[in-house]
Amino acid sequence: MANTRTVTVINGDGIGPEVMAATIRVLEALKAPLEFEFKDAGTEVIAKYGTNLPHETVEAVLRSGVALKGPTGTVVGGGMASANVGLRKRLDLYSSLRPVKSVPGVKTRYENVDLVVVRENTESLYAGLEHIIVPGVVESLKIITEKASTRIARFAFEYAKKNGRKKVTSVHKANIMKLSDGLFLDCTRKVGREYPEIQYEEVIIDNMCMQLVKDPTRYDVLVMENLYGDIVSDLCAGLVGGLGLVPGANIGERTAMFEAVHGTAPDIAGKGMANPTALMMSAVMMLDWLDLKDEARKFENALHKVHGESRARTGDLGGSATTREFTDAVIAAL
Repeated sequence: MANTRTVTVINGDGIGPEVMAATIRVLEALKAPLEFEFKDAGTEVIAKYGTNLPHETVEAVLRSGVALKGPTGTVVGGGMASANVGLRKRLDLYSSLRPVKSVPGVKTRYENVDLVVVRENTESLYAGLEHIIVPGVVESLKIITEKASTRIARFAFEYAKKNGRKKVTSVHKANIMKLSDGLFLDCTRKVGREYPEIQYEEVIIDNMCMQLVKDPTRYDVLVMENLYGDIVSDLCAGLVGGLGLVPGANIGERTAMFEAVHGTAPDIAGKGMANPTALMMSAVMMLDWLDLKDEARKFENALHKVHGESRARTGDLGGSATTREFTDAVIAAL
């Protein structure tokens, strides 16, 4: 096929292979000009490779420039570093992009939510610089640099400009961490002055969480450091029905990885019950990034139609549809 783009596919752990197979079925039904190469990552491949992130997987994504990824497991409190964090660092995927939008037909406490969380991916407390000072005392270093802060601020403002967004909110804790978060704020302010057409504001992180729960429709694009972004993006997902309904992307200068941001759900893995919406919406983001706008809109509209008509609801949304039945409904809606 002319101008076919290779996509590196990482199934992941738990329900990953199931939601990935469902998503690829829809992409194939769309006849999107894509070829898929499958590579491994996650806890379930450690026995095979001795690592949760094989070198050949990283090399494949560097070659293709784009990856579609299912959820991967992470050992809590010990073991290897997260495969997710490893991919972001090795590929310099400095921006986490998490659009959060009300889903037609899914009832929550909030309506008309439409905001985007932009999270810096490479530093802050997630730099992983920890050490034991003396037994019983551990120090964890928070790294904030002008380069990374400026880069993520520019990404947020450029995203707002390209997507017709009106406001960027910088989220921080500079009242306490005056040097580190203060530097982050200095950088976002400087970049903001280059975009006079976009409203700019600053909100302290704890107040941000309260304001989001009170009225999330007040916000548009939120930009913040790594840990804050991890927490706020999950909070925002809860406003529209949970992690099973929101897409995610990690984007660098030349490479992008689109992934479901929910967990591996080992309790339902292999049972054909998983909701593939999050990965399917991530694939919509991927199509947009690849400039396959027609395919992206068809996929998105089909998802909205299935949810809006309350057809083929999976168990997490109060229905009884299987992953296959939900996928069949989406394909029929194309």
